[in-house]
Amino acid sequence: MYLVVIAWLYVTLMMAFAEATNPEGSVLGAIVTFLLYGLGPMALVVYLMSTPARKRKIKAREAAELAAWQAAQAQAPASAEPDAGGHAPGAAEPPGVAPVRKET
Repeated sequence: MYLVVIAWLYVTLMMAFAEATNPEGSVLGAIVTFLLYGLGPMALVVYLMSTPARKRKIKAREAAELAAWQAAQAQAPASAEPDAGGHAPGAAEPPGVAPVRKET
């Protein structure tokens, strides 16, 4: 895939060079030619062609994170439940107590 990209960039570079050296051409025209015919389309092609590789890399990273999380859960003690700190659980406030608010 990269061979096609390099070849196309070479062709557009030669087009830009011809534009710049032509008596009726300009350097600005050469730059625009290279950007619009060369770099822009090839950046889009490389981005679109590398989409499957990016998706594979994301899935591999997510699988590694899941495996690490499962390994951490397997190593955790069995009593590691949310309120297993050894202290008495906090009781709810009686319903007659109003919440404390900031005075304005």
